[in-house]
Amino acid sequence: MTLPDLNLLVTLDVLLQEGSVARAAERLRLSPSAMSRALARLRETTGDPLLVRAGRGLVPTPRALELRERVNQLVQDGQAVLRPAKKLRLKQLVRTFTLRTSDGFVENFGPKLIARISQEAPGVRLRFMQKSDKDSTPLRDGVVDLETGVLGKTTGPEVRVQALFRDRFVGVVRMGHPLSQGKLTPARYAAGRHICVSRRGQDKGPIDEALNPLGLEREVVTIVAGFSAALALARTSDLIASVPERHTENLRAGMYSFPLPVSVPEITVSLFWHPRLHADLAHRWLRGCVRDVCADHPADSTAP
Repeated sequence: MTLPDLNLLVTLDVLLQEGSVARAAERLRLSPSAMSRALARLRETTGDPLLVRAGRGLVPTPRALELRERVNQLVQDGQAVLRPAKKLRLKQLVRTFTLRTSDGFVENFGPKLIARISQEAPGVRLRFMQKSDKDSTPLRDGVVDLETGVLGKTTGPEVRVQALFRDRFVGVVRMGHPLSQGKLTPARYAAGRHICVSRRGQDKGPIDEALNPLGLEREVVTIVAGFSAALALARTSDLIASVPERHTENLRAGMYSFPLPVSVPEITVSLFWHPRLHADLAHRWLRGCVRDVCADHPADSTAP
């Protein structure tokens, strides 16, 4: 099926407004002959003369009168679609954004983010989803608007990524735990009973790789899927949790935190979104809010 030339809608709109080939040509900056050819194409496309001679002028046919308002509205709507987006009015914005976040993000950054959103755009609501994997399908399918986490090999190549902050791992134990007193050495740390955090259920990670050259090995007594679960266990036992510092600041309240006695690479927590939302003004504003909240969130000071 051959689609009609939609540019003819603009020509028809001007012709019906002016009722004159010469005036329509001048308005569209065309020659009278070019406008006459456009009118011929319109007549062929619609199957109607549209404008007919009456004395020295042209008058619209019944079909042209029927089309006049509809064509004008279509042209206005088309122009509105193709204009740049209007300035965002946050106070009038009504929208729900879905954020998929790693364990601990909501507890640490959620309250400040929600407070800012409520102040600037009271009609906006945030829906937080737990991040169980690094699959980019939810972003691609539009189920998720924004995502936070560490860039992985399974992240879609088209996904936009922006770093939010760097984070380091720290050890955490209950107050009064033996590791909260005295000099902490790699041997003392490794000799404790540990909680391993792994979404895939693995019992080894970067910490174990750092201990291996020293001839040391942790005793992992339990494996959990998230940092909050690890800290909940450590809070009421002699188990040791090793978690990202900034991601878990509020969750570690009332516990003893210490720098790991071995060198473990820092992680970069980033913001992810799909390209189709990149130019959306409301989405751009939300991304800025998340960045600002994370930037304003100072790293926690651990025990020396």
